[in-house]
Amino acid sequence: MRNSGKGAMASRLLHRLRHALAGDNPGEAATGPEAEQFPESSELEDDDAEGLSSRLSGTLSFTSAEDEEDDDEEDDGEVGPDPQPSGDGASGEDADRSLPPDGQRGSQPLARQLQDFWKKSRNTLVPQRLLFEVTSANVVKDPPSKYVLYTLAVMGPGPPDCQPAQISRRYSDFERLHRNLQRQFRGSMAAISFPRKRLRRNFTAETIARRSRAFEQFLSHLQAVPELRLAPDLQDFFVLPELQRAQSLTCTGLYHEALALWANAWQLQTQLGTPLGPDRPLLTLAGLAVCHQELEDPGEARACCERALQLLGDKNPHPLLAPFLEAHVRLSWRLGLDKRQSEARLQALQEAGLTPTPPPSLKELLIKEVLD
Repeated sequence: MRNSGKGAMASRLLHRLRHALAGDNPGEAATGPEAEQFPESSELEDDDAEGLSSRLSGTLSFTSAEDEEDDDEEDDGEVGPDPQPSGDGASGEDADRSLPPDGQRGSQPLARQLQDFWKKSRNTLVPQRLLFEVTSANVVKDPPSKYVLYTLAVMGPGPPDCQPAQISRRYSDFERLHRNLQRQFRGSMAAISFPRKRLRRNFTAETIARRSRAFEQFLSHLQAVPELRLAPDLQDFFVLPELQRAQSLTCTGLYHEALALWANAWQLQTQLGTPLGPDRPLLTLAGLAVCHQELEDPGEARACCERALQLLGDKNPHPLLAPFLEAHVRLSWRLGLDKRQSEARLQALQEAGLTPTPPPSLKELLIKEVLD
């Protein structure tokens, strides 16, 4: 049953991707918001909801029969205090669901099929789009709150061996994003629908299935409008909770757990691009370098430093430039590799008074960085 479910999901993803890329006329490119056909409602038809419920039935976590009596009384974001950022929204074992284990991230064949399709489409006139798929939805009890945590796979153009990135968000996170974008982009948001709040039966399979499909459509529609795709609030929705959680775990010395989150945040930024500049990618590479170094993997740590130095280029000194150079020199010495170029560049910065001697470490800057 599980293998057939994965095959069906791969088929659905490829089918939806073909439509997103090519539409009915593959020779013409969508040129703006008008080219996207938005539905009048994000609610699904009954047969569509039934099918989605079936495909999610293996991953949804439901309350017991006793708990169902309370379903009509609770709704996400309306019971208990205002939730913390979604990266830390759950407690106990549910807190780790923001990044499921590697085994739940989707199969290698699925990633290869999608990436092959992206590769073939690169030379066409069709604009490239991200693809979103709700892969699981879990009812989380965090007294006095109770909510559904939706996990979405995010797939787009990238390296052929790149697995889909993943995010886990609750209804209130989507609603906050919708509210903020409506306030800033009233015209562009007018045609984009959002699943309404319900006063009853918020934790039934049908409601969760409908919302899952609606959230996929909602994010796809946002990505289809250039003005919205580049909005800082949308970038924050995807990346900020992962960065905050990764930073917190790194500061407390939980490097294995932090490494997985930094890696997922890097994948997300690779898929989304970096319209807000290099600061967050550089911070992510710093987190990866620190974790790899603490976990005794100097080769990977050095590779992260090299990637960061390529991003920094020859621009004006960045606060992270000297720390990356210092880490690259130290790791190169440890591995017996050439460090002369980085050493000379670091020395030039110090002689010009642009950085102290010795410069702060990547770990020090990572701990002090305020992510908001």
